Amino acid sequence: MSYLENNTLSLLILLPVAGALVVALIPRERETLQKTAALLFSGLVFWFALGLIRGFTASPAMQFVERKAWIPAYGVSYHVGVDGLSLWLVALTALLTPLALLASWSSIDARIKEFNVFMLLCEAGLIGVFCALDLLLFYVFWEATLIPMYFLIGIWGHERRIYAAIKFFIFTMTGSVLMLVALLVLYKAGGQSSFDLTSLQRVEIDPALQMWLFAAFALAFAVKVPLFPLHTWLPDAHVEAPTAGSVILAGVLLKMGAYGFLRLAIPLFPHAAARFAPWIGALAVVGIIYGALVCLVQTDLKKLIAYSSIAHMGFVMLGIASFTTIGVVGAVYQMLNHGIATGALFIIAGMLHDRRDTREISEFGGLGGVMPWFSALFLLVGLASIAVPGFGGFVGEILILVGSWPKSPALTIIAVLGIVLAAGYMLWMIERVLHGPVKHASNSCLRDLTAREAFVLVPLVVLTIFMGVASPLFTRKITPTVNILVHKVSMETRSPSGDAR
Repeated sequence: MSYLENNTLSLLILLPVAGALVVALIPRERETLQKTAALLFSGLVFWFALGLIRGFTASPAMQFVERKAWIPAYGVSYHVGVDGLSLWLVALTALLTPLALLASWSSIDARIKEFNVFMLLCEAGLIGVFCALDLLLFYVFWEATLIPMYFLIGIWGHERRIYAAIKFFIFTMTGSVLMLVALLVLYKAGGQSSFDLTSLQRVEIDPALQMWLFAAFALAFAVKVPLFPLHTWLPDAHVEAPTAGSVILAGVLLKMGAYGFLRLAIPLFPHAAARFAPWIGALAVVGIIYGALVCLVQTDLKKLIAYSSIAHMGFVMLGIASFTTIGVVGAVYQMLNHGIATGALFIIAGMLHDRRDTREISEFGGLGGVMPWFSALFLLVGLASIAVPGFGGFVGEILILVGSWPKSPALTIIAVLGIVLAAGYMLWMIERVLHGPVKHASNSCLRDLTAREAFVLVPLVVLTIFMGVASPLFTRKITPTVNILVHKVSMETRSPSGDAR
């Protein structure tokens, strides 16, 4: 293997950091050059991510592994790798970042250098989270995503941006502190003087301690998902964030929480995970129904999309809580679909805001005749969001429902009601925005999609359709890893003593 193949993950993490440094060194008045440099570096990251996909084999083993001593005295290492759980999330991050930058090309007109730097640093932190196999390294990357997103909301957000940024910081930082405490307790309880994830998974931990440690990790991850009732920071952050911030927040950042359950909380504490699973599933379904009902009364376009994320991520957590292969595969697949469809919806909302300087649904109407190409893509993205057959969301939600049915038919039936409500709020919103007569004179002369905007939206629409008709190309890389995870939990639930490992 070549040097690039042996260090692909390091390149994916370090390229955005290098890009941020390059952008920071460009003179402030060269704004176009700053945007171009950020776009080129993020595009290069996406190119290497495609190579990662091409070189990945359908195996449960960690691949593209790199390991170097970092703080050897305390058993801390730079240990990274990808498997079926993380591969597509790395690719999703690499895809959405350049598209988010391109979508914000003309809407960000202040502190452009800083904006691009923070976007690239956020990308580096996110990829690091999905690759880290050392718990302390995972925590460092986890926290590294918090700082740039805080500034993206607080500086380039809308009217209540400071409130939203502080609320986001407090909620997520509180969860992070809980995770850090649990991480240190696990380090001591393990007795191996190592933060290596693969080593700690083999350590025997008292079942009672498992319950406490799982609870701490689960709270940290539930805040990030966010799982009801820890969701209250999300609508404010989404509504106040700039378009690029909303795309990354909904498309990738929320996935950190669900990924944390799959990568850390469940493999480390399978006995506790099995005990907590019914509660997680119940809260997930509450989030599905709650998010859908709140969407029905929204008048703000971005707030409706934000609350729909709570409902969609509820489906993800329901699939994870099923602890069946088909349910967990569906959960991972739904993370990808949600990132693509909801990211596209936030881009569309940003395009409307750029044209009319408003997000109120009542301010639109009749755009189908004024902006036909925009409206066609808007309709397709809306259909993808509500899991219409032929789109990727349908595959993800069907897998989740089929996987959760054997464990809890009642919760599955209630979750189906959430799909019906989703169709109601999304189609009603589309009807009010696109159909009927033009209600306001200012809408009659709105420009249709520009070439740049089409370049951002069309790939996302094509991808969600491709994922709806060619899902095995994705799921066959996910399933082997999920099989191992589900088997691990299954063995714990069958253990007569209930002891861990």
